[in-house]
Amino acid sequence: MERVILHCDMNGFYASVEGLEHPELQEKPFAVCGDPESRHGIILAKNEIAKQYGVKTAETIWQAKRKCPGLVLLRAHHEKYAYYSKLANGIYQEYTDRVEPFSIDESWLDVTASRRLFGSGKEIADELRRRINQELGLTISVGVSFNKVFSKMGSDYRKPNATTVITRQNYKQLLYPLPVSDLILVGRAAAEKLNSIGIETIGQLAESNGEMIKRLLGKMGETIYAYANGDDPREVAHMDEHREAKSVGNSMTFKRNLTQPEEIRSGVVFLADTVAGRLRAQHKKCLTVQVTLRDPDFRDSAKQKKLTRATNLAGEISQAAMELIETFWKQGTPVRLISVTAAQLQDENQAQQLTFWEETEGKKREQLEKLERTMDIIRGRYGTDSVRFGSNVANELVEKGSRKEHSPAEE
Repeated sequence: MERVILHCDMNGFYASVEGLEHPELQEKPFAVCGDPESRHGIILAKNEIAKQYGVKTAETIWQAKRKCPGLVLLRAHHEKYAYYSKLANGIYQEYTDRVEPFSIDESWLDVTASRRLFGSGKEIADELRRRINQELGLTISVGVSFNKVFSKMGSDYRKPNATTVITRQNYKQLLYPLPVSDLILVGRAAAEKLNSIGIETIGQLAESNGEMIKRLLGKMGETIYAYANGDDPREVAHMDEHREAKSVGNSMTFKRNLTQPEEIRSGVVFLADTVAGRLRAQHKKCLTVQVTLRDPDFRDSAKQKKLTRATNLAGEISQAAMELIETFWKQGTPVRLISVTAAQLQDENQAQQLTFWEETEGKKREQLEKLERTMDIIRGRYGTDSVRFGSNVANELVEKGSRKEHSPAEE
């Protein structure tokens, strides 16, 4: 039986939620940002009027204000967004038990078995759009297709408040003329590599040589080639399916570009301290550390390495992250954002095979872990900034509201 999968995307989510509480702004351009008082803060969302002025998500406030001098800035309220996200997913779950959130404002629904009760995929999508608008005052765009990747592209195809059906009969007509960068997983760097060999559209990718794309982009190349050809066997998860976190990460955007090694190191130490604390709170250790650097043009560079033994110590995580950075960061190259992620998690009490040298170092590591757990207790009692490694970075360099802890669902 052909699957019927919906992807529901809430339109301008943050801005739409804020608009519910600020009806006086309905006819004005406004945007949501982390810190309205900072010229270098980032635009998180904008309403349709601001969009008409060319305001874009992820650009700085000063760039947005240059395009739209009358832009009204609102501070983000993440607890409200989480509340409305929960309400929307509750409505989705009335139609199927296979609801898989992709982010706070996007969810996949498998309605294959729901059609006898509620009608075709398009009919269910239109009903969901009506109910979300009537009951929550928000709008969604819905893609309907036979797999997850095309349903997601369907929800992006027409906005706002639209339903797009992508079938085996029409997907080439609708999707193949689109830029290859519109395909899921094709970021800026991958798009540039594909463009360099003459592949500029999704159709050209689909009609190319799969082995060549794999050699060019590795495992991801194999995946996007399959996606372009409509091959995506991934299932939509059950709403009650327990998905244990596969990684713990933290990132910071800075007030100014970092160009010196000591600045980079201070940022890494601060982030590693936060990540290690979260690992200990979850009774986990990590076997892999990943670090990402973002430049002022929003280009990301990332690397990861496997550790010789699992850890939840800030010093070991920061040391691994710095060793990675030294392999690809050229001193003086500006850095706007740093992200440190601990992956390949395991229970902290899981037995490990130790070498003789590691056994002799065991006492020292126990003392370090005891010290960091004591710091956890102090922070729990007096606040997260009461005692901190690398606190000078948090106080002097990091933008207000720009620290972001992340998990796989957000990434």
